[in-house]
Amino acid sequence: MIKHIVMWTLQDFAENATRQENALKIKRLLEGLKGKAGNVRSLEVGVNINGSAAAYDIVLCAEFDSIQDLNAYQKHPEHLRVGEFIGKVRLDRKVVDYEV
Repeated sequence: MIKHIVMWTLQDFAENATRQENALKIKRLLEGLKGKAGNVRSLEVGVNINGSAAAYDIVLCAEFDSIQDLNAYQKHPEHLRVGEFIGKVRLDRKVVDYEV
């Protein structure tokens, strides 16, 4: 099994919305990919509640049966559409993929 974790920090204001509004939109968009964008075993999105300057604003934790399933998810048109929006509102992105 492959775990795919992505964290983003967001701009204070982008695409006519606040950081919090964009975080909630990203959460909704990413959760909407389940069942649409490839073979996602599980998908969870969390919006940060920690006020630390070291904290990221939003996190995606997803699981896939194989690296091939992860690759297919990442190339899926629905995923690319969501990624395009995230690219417009993010400041930073970190990712880790690992085998369990």
